[in-house]
Amino acid sequence: MSEPHSPVSRPLSSHLRIYEPLEAFSPKERERIKAGLLGKGGREDLDAAETDATLDRIVSGADDPFPPDGAEFTRALTVNGTTLYCPSQLVLRSGLAAESIISSAPRILAELMLPEEARERHQRRVDRIAAETASPRINTRESLWGIPFSWFVLFQESDPTEVVEEGDHVRTVRIVATWAKAIGRARFAVANLALAAPDMTMLDELTSLTEWLEQFHPDSVVELDYGRVADRVFPDESCLDVRLGIECLAEGDLTGAAAAYRRLASRWIPIRQLARAS
Repeated sequence: MSEPHSPVSRPLSSHLRIYEPLEAFSPKERERIKAGLLGKGGREDLDAAETDATLDRIVSGADDPFPPDGAEFTRALTVNGTTLYCPSQLVLRSGLAAESIISSAPRILAELMLPEEARERHQRRVDRIAAETASPRINTRESLWGIPFSWFVLFQESDPTEVVEEGDHVRTVRIVATWAKAIGRARFAVANLALAAPDMTMLDELTSLTEWLEQFHPDSVVELDYGRVADRVFPDESCLDVRLGIECLAEGDLTGAAAAYRRLASRWIPIRQLARAS
């Protein structure tokens, strides 16, 4: 299935988000959360506004590519009558992304993309927001060109799922699970992989993911937002395949585990290869 036409070619991005109750945030964070809520429209409008703001910064030609203080957005989710919030935290996330670029990209390229003066200004923004934060945590994880298999561990096919369609295309798919279920599934998978496949890369990923989840309020909800990649894979059975693969490894069924991996690979490797396509 081909994706909807877009005037701007963008990487396929997916997100793992934690929605927390308002009491989990500091007073200053609550102010930013309320200011970041869009008065009208739904999630699609917010996603579009956030993307447009990012693209404007990229193409503006300004010497500061970082988001300003007022560029924050807030996503809200109502579960059983309680509204939970996921702040975009663009300033903090941009700071982390900049650190990654500086440490991994050639120095000349890094300086060209992220001028030192702009980095210093942004660091002051980061320091100010971090000082106002109840605890230093990032509510959103982003993945380009595919979804990490470890993310699927947190969800099951019986979890509430929203399919957002636009014409003949799937705009996104969102799966939600309570924090308690998600972290329980992650811990179960870590325990089984530690015994059955201690050298497996997914074990390290799941250990990091579990440590991340432990930072959040126990009344939180975890959301997997496929983004535009959903149009290429939905209907998707990756949650089931990942779970079956881990169960097969725990039972010593290497044939079953290999079959589950082949199903995952046939679905996701072609998407990851798009990152290198011209």
